[in-house]
Amino acid sequence: MKEKLSLIFKGMAMGVANVIPGVSGGTLALITGIFERLINAIKSFDIQAFKLLFSGKIKEFIKYIDFWFLVYVFLGVGIAIISIAHLFEYLFKNYPVYLWAYFFGLVLASVFFVGKTVSRWNLSVIITFVAGTAVAVAISLLSPASENDSFLYLLLCGVVAVCSMILPGLSGSFVLILLGNYQLVMIDAVSNMRIGILLPVVLGAGVGLIAFSHILAWLLKKYHNQTISTLTGFILGSVGILWPWKEAVIKVFGHKEKVVGYTWNLPAINTELFIALAIMIIGIASIWFTEYLGSGKEKKITQN
Repeated sequence: MKEKLSLIFKGMAMGVANVIPGVSGGTLALITGIFERLINAIKSFDIQAFKLLFSGKIKEFIKYIDFWFLVYVFLGVGIAIISIAHLFEYLFKNYPVYLWAYFFGLVLASVFFVGKTVSRWNLSVIITFVAGTAVAVAISLLSPASENDSFLYLLLCGVVAVCSMILPGLSGSFVLILLGNYQLVMIDAVSNMRIGILLPVVLGAGVGLIAFSHILAWLLKKYHNQTISTLTGFILGSVGILWPWKEAVIKVFGHKEKVVGYTWNLPAINTELFIALAIMIIGIASIWFTEYLGSGKEKKITQN
């Protein structure tokens, strides 16, 4: 039961991250130590899996795809997305600096803790780290498209967003902003359960997730250090968009206002600054504590 609850809470952490523009669910999966298991479980949906399923070998099928692991993680993701959408809408409206400060600390600390899992830093690893950072920075500076609710475009949104959701440092929600459909999908459709909007997005996400997981699993197996360094670069490159002291650039599309970017500012020296810095430290401490718990589990496993 303890392990099941742990997986659900880790899934909820991923779900919360995916609701926030600029925060990646993949980053939280990497931080909580389930990233590679998640990628391998998703990529196991192959011909062999379907052979086991259709031949009636249900137990073998469940074991082959790590079924219960996926159930608990995605149950957590679903719970978070449905329940947190309203809460975060309120927090962004009333306490944006404090919320961004927590995630700034969280993601900034994760650059160190994820980066240290690279076993050897050589020239190729450094190059991929710099490239990953540059790509994430470039993506954060792109101009958003306008909203589009056509079936094929929503399908594309699902494919692209889910790939970025599982990539540490690249936010699925921010990619939806760039595609012009963040407000439509993550706020309007989720809050009001608009199936006509959610269905094509979910279909695209399912196809994209399975296809992309195969690529990631292969890269992690063949080029582990280079892949992790690239992902670390993605995380570092995405830190800028989480800077707490910024003003949203809002444009009106039809009758809707949407955040399409940000202008960054230096903080004023006041009470808000010190509270935000304290919250930032809490974010850093959250990562340290998660890493500490993970290290303890690894030691127990080694001793046994």
